[in-house]
Amino acid sequence: MDIAKIYVKGGNGGNGCISFRREKYVPKGGPDGGDGGNGGSVLLQATENLTTLIDQVYTQQYKATRGQHGKGKLMRGKNGEDRVIKVPVGTIVRDADTGELLADLTEPGMQLVVAKGGQGGKGNARFKSSTNRAPRVAEKGEPGQERWLNLELKLIADVGLVGYPNVGKSSLLARTSAAKPKIADYPFTTLSPNLGVVRLGYEKSFVLADIPGLIEGAHKGVGLGDDFLRHIERTKMLIHVIDTAAFEGRDPTEDYKKINEELLLYNPRLARLPQLIAPNKMDMPSAQANLPRLQEYFGKRKIYPISALTGEGVSSLMNAAFSLLQRINQKLRQEEESRPHKVEPKRYTGKPQFEIIPKDGKFIVKGEHVRRAALMTDMENPEALILLHRKLKNMGVINGLLKMGIKDGDTVQIDEIEFTFSTDGIQTGS
Repeated sequence: MDIAKIYVKGGNGGNGCISFRREKYVPKGGPDGGDGGNGGSVLLQATENLTTLIDQVYTQQYKATRGQHGKGKLMRGKNGEDRVIKVPVGTIVRDADTGELLADLTEPGMQLVVAKGGQGGKGNARFKSSTNRAPRVAEKGEPGQERWLNLELKLIADVGLVGYPNVGKSSLLARTSAAKPKIADYPFTTLSPNLGVVRLGYEKSFVLADIPGLIEGAHKGVGLGDDFLRHIERTKMLIHVIDTAAFEGRDPTEDYKKINEELLLYNPRLARLPQLIAPNKMDMPSAQANLPRLQEYFGKRKIYPISALTGEGVSSLMNAAFSLLQRINQKLRQEEESRPHKVEPKRYTGKPQFEIIPKDGKFIVKGEHVRRAALMTDMENPEALILLHRKLKNMGVINGLLKMGIKDGDTVQIDEIEFTFSTDGIQTGS
């Protein structure tokens, strides 16, 4: 599993403006305070350009920008900009506090709003009525949602390294990634698959698997070969590493043919996977001598001579692997888009809900709409308190509190805001 924990916060909404039109020869111009802009949201977006959560491991906090405050002359504040976090396809998103599964981003382009931006507050022009021609009240911007998230990604290798034992697969993995496989000059050094992240640049990475060396009869279980082959069944492409130096007296071209035979016998799909050919150990004179014969064998097919020890040619090989992987992903995406998708009907969610919990001598009211109304109220403005009382009454909160046995003078808490209850209105606030 590739795991990251991140903090996300939507931008706060901008405050509404209290303003009155003041122009020559217009002594009673009326309210003209504009609304605040909405805060930007934080979104996760699944992309095939990434196959790891390494960017989220190093950057843990993501915040969207806040909405601008409203201004006079009915000028609405500008909305904040959304913050889009790109993550690999297959990322599982959970709320870090509750453990709730929020989404499994299984398709390229899928988006999930993980921290919604706050709504902009209304300016005083919105509160003008036949009975209140000059309202001196405006809403505060709603705070943006904030939370910690756990991101999980089951690492499935994009690219598998195959070849005989001791051809240099582990050395290549160590050269190209931060993985630290065991490396020694004897066969079967690697007894279990190792995964490494190859990072070529920002949003350019893939997962590379060092599969333990295969031998003849691997498809029958010789040398634990059937266990090793199982690990590359879900890879999208292979890099076939060849011991061009032929230290142990084997023929490089025969090695190549025998490994492909084992792949075919185990699972024909593996033999059809795209392969890049990487003749290794080019730092050795014997490899230099064998390379022309290997090039003649492959003809016009491009091969990538490398030295995992010195790094020669490795960069070209990895860039070629990334380019090929992109083309494979594009083809898979086109195949997916051609399939019919089931459209889920929209569901009616019903009226806003709230919950009242008597605790420690207080009446705690919970509910998204109730919370929003309280947080967007200027608790030091008497007119705003009258407006909040009216909103709570329309939502049914006041009647709900009375049914719970609340009395005048009791304390009501909504989020972090507390005030004294009164059937006539909100008397105090903090």
